[in-house]
Amino acid sequence: MSALETAYKPYGQIILARHGEPALSRKVMLDAAGYGEFWARYEIGGLLPGQTPPDRLKRFVADCGTLVTSTRLRAIESAQSVVGDKPFDRYELLIEAPLPPPRFPGWVRLSPKIWGFVARVWWWYLNFHDGQESRAEAEARADQAAELLIGFAANGQTVVVMAHGFFNHLIGRSLLRQGWKLADSEGYKYWSMRRFKRG
Repeated sequence: MSALETAYKPYGQIILARHGEPALSRKVMLDAAGYGEFWARYEIGGLLPGQTPPDRLKRFVADCGTLVTSTRLRAIESAQSVVGDKPFDRYELLIEAPLPPPRFPGWVRLSPKIWGFVARVWWWYLNFHDGQESRAEAEARADQAAELLIGFAANGQTVVVMAHGFFNHLIGRSLLRQGWKLADSEGYKYWSMRRFKRG
């Protein structure tokens, strides 16, 4: 391929995929301290056994030029369930944004799903990060992640990211700001994908 052809080779697409369902049950009611412990276990845990990745995701991964994951076990196991022993790179840069619970009194007991929503609202709008990564810091990290993925896509091949729902959302926002377009979306459920193309 000539230098001119290389210079004008189109970018590949970037697919942000969420990991599969974790093994940790959410059918519990917790106070704020209990949710903090729950999230710590969630962050180090793996997948619920017996899951089958969607065929569409498997096709995109089979055809991609680059597959990367976060360093969290649930993301790694999700990728392994798709590619088996095929190697892929893992990046701390792609881990989920934190979810520190607000310091509500102990009598307030909520499900992990509701705690996650409340914690994200406090983190996003009220800058409550309890000494962990702040919203501004996570957004800066998402910009760095987007630049990494754009670099991978610059060779014209598809890039698949197996990572986390909210941080994938932040990466997507960064891609949009940099001129990429959301080609299609399956939302943010487990195993879902959002596909971006260069505008």
